[in-house]
Amino acid sequence: PGKVAAVVTHLDMTERPRLRAAPELPTLSLRKEARMAPAAYRALFRAVGGQSWLWCSRLMMSDAALSEILWDDRVDLCILEQAGAPVGLLELDFREPDACELAFLGLVPTLVGQGAGRYLINIGISRAWSRPSSRLHVHTCTFDHPDALAFYIRSGFTPRRRQIEVMDDPRLTGVLDRDAAPHIPVIPDI
Repeated sequence: PGKVAAVVTHLDMTERPRLRAAPELPTLSLRKEARMAPAAYRALFRAVGGQSWLWCSRLMMSDAALSEILWDDRVDLCILEQAGAPVGLLELDFREPDACELAFLGLVPTLVGQGAGRYLINIGISRAWSRPSSRLHVHTCTFDHPDALAFYIRSGFTPRRRQIEVMDDPRLTGVLDRDAAPHIPVIPDI
């Protein structure tokens, strides 16, 4: 009661893959964000993954802890925009020596299935391999879009390990709305 569990799959690639074709998306633009305010980041993070899925890790961080990550010169944060409004994010973390973590990649629900994810992953892979590195890695879980794992595999990542993570249900702690991720049952405290 009061908990939720996810199956987490860790994936990596050890060489630059051939990129899959992405559609042209003339209504979308990508900009690199150097010092995004924590509140603005959290609003986008929530729009991308906080209602449909159970993205909550960054929502629980203090402003100082979140800023320390986002404002680090070794973290590339790119915002996908449509008509000037943020509709997606791509976050690459180069803080680990000789590696890059694809920390977050996500779209608002209205863009899912239109090729914007392929566009973002291709940019992420290209940016990650543009720096000296021997490994690009990502993890996804059952709190993400149900096609996320297959999407990463199609993009050139190889699954390496799985684990189970258990945490307090963010819908019961107030971090997310109670009706978030309706496909994942809530088991309230007794």
